[in-house]
Amino acid sequence: MKSTLLGLLLAGSIINPAYATTMNNSEDYSENNINQEKFRVYVEANNKSAKSVLKSQYSIRWELTENGFSTDMNEKQFEALQKNKNVTVTKVPVVTLDTIDLEKDNMIESKKSDFAITARASQQIPWGIKAIYNNSTLTSTSGGSGINIAVLDTGANTTHTDLVNNVEQCKDFTTATTPTNNSCTDKNGHGTHVAGTALADGGSDKSGVYGVAPAADLWAYKVLNDKGSGYSDDIAAAIRHAADQSTSTGTKTIISMSLGSSGNDSLISSAVNYAYSKGVLVVAAAGNSGYSEGTIGYPGALTNAIAVAALENVQQNGTYRVANYSSRGYGSTDGDYVIQQGDIEISAPGSSVYSTWYNGGYNTISGTSMATPHVSGLAAKIWAENPSWSHTQLRSNLQTRAKTVDIKGGYGATTGDDYASGFGFARVQ
Repeated sequence: MKSTLLGLLLAGSIINPAYATTMNNSEDYSENNINQEKFRVYVEANNKSAKSVLKSQYSIRWELTENGFSTDMNEKQFEALQKNKNVTVTKVPVVTLDTIDLEKDNMIESKKSDFAITARASQQIPWGIKAIYNNSTLTSTSGGSGINIAVLDTGANTTHTDLVNNVEQCKDFTTATTPTNNSCTDKNGHGTHVAGTALADGGSDKSGVYGVAPAADLWAYKVLNDKGSGYSDDIAAAIRHAADQSTSTGTKTIISMSLGSSGNDSLISSAVNYAYSKGVLVVAAAGNSGYSEGTIGYPGALTNAIAVAALENVQQNGTYRVANYSSRGYGSTDGDYVIQQGDIEISAPGSSVYSTWYNGGYNTISGTSMATPHVSGLAAKIWAENPSWSHTQLRSNLQTRAKTVDIKGGYGATTGDDYASGFGFARVQ
């Protein structure tokens, strides 16, 4: 069962995010529960006729391939279907949560007292926002108008004072066979935090926190439950839906995913490729399995996704430092400035990031999860200023900006394109 798991880059208020490698049997999707009850599978028929017959026998969840669909079934049904020569049936991987205390492991320099949930904003412009704007005296942010940022996560508190003005879509992909409109409740915090970093506008009274692109539109897509668990088909469905919505509305969209897996899941990777083919820019967390080489997770490791590494608010060798926990690419591809599978592309602030929280307040957490929305927000800001650009032109511009701010701090970080920081730190200016 462990071989099918996906790890979520998810964090709590004091315990920081890490990459999951094991399943906790106390979670909703424990192996014991799966054996006793129904579980998710993907059914792939060898022709349309066989698919039609199977669809009449099962409740369809998502049709993600021409002759395939996901559904729920018990172990007896699964074993019976495995004997059908006209069908390939596989269990859908589960995204689950496993965290480590990065402070305990000496991976970040901070005190637990720094990680306090507050009802009112104690910071308006967090360090990462100042860094990406390259302005230490910044008092507000701007930009992103007309650009959608689809945050695929644990949902979002769409009534939060710093987010409510930006919400355009709120959908739940975890509870029904079609997206549930106007439902994306976040009782975890992770999704709300990510959304805030990307586009929080300080609230109507401008006393709250600011994100990178406060004029961007939020598409809050809940793909994980409140414990941070979910199925890869739900995530894949949300990716495809965001791409289709972008096409149907004639707008430009950035998908921001602060989640990932140690293995390349075909449903998610196919969905990423689909979205990219539709002109959507895909930004994903690199993972928190560093600092060894070859630890970048999926979908960040895909060539059609921008993998984001996490920077600390620490100076080393004259630059910000890549966090130890931030996943790395391969040293063999250093210096080529070409994105291959498993490469870091861009670095952004990820440690001790202050942002919006699910209870209407604010919280400070760390991880490549937090670095990702910095890049998503930056992309929205740049795209709004250059609406004629394609997503590939936008990506090229982000790479150019990153090259001008070389990162030389942290394990594996060195001059030029490297396996720790990628092209560098892309900024507003």
